[in-house]
Amino acid sequence: MIARFCQFLIAAIFLVLGGWALVAPASVIELAVTEAYRDDAFLTRFALACFGAQAVLFGLVALASKWTSRTFALYAVLLIPFFVFNWYFHYEVPVLTSIGMLDFAGNVVMFIAAIVGWRAALAEERAKTRTFA
Repeated sequence: MIARFCQFLIAAIFLVLGGWALVAPASVIELAVTEAYRDDAFLTRFALACFGAQAVLFGLVALASKWTSRTFALYAVLLIPFFVFNWYFHYEVPVLTSIGMLDFAGNVVMFIAAIVGWRAALAEERAKTRTFA
């Protein structure tokens, strides 16, 4: 039950932030990108909407699938480069505003959910193994 909640939490973050980028890319650009890097050209909005669509797609896949302990563990490891991305594009090359760092906040929540989900899924898998052994 805890593992499934963690999976839903990860999916929800993708659906909310990805949905925002899909439905209102100009808003994301205005609020999340610093003025020096802001561009309101059609292709920029289109690319951000495409990014949002892919995030929404992943959120839906995360809702529709059954994650194992291995899925949660792999997801936690694969999130690590995104922390580097957030740090670099907020502190080294100031592209992301404080609102743009919602991505970082989402990554932190998803990382914690992945660790908690991994532990819960592992416990569930071990309990099933003991039941059938």
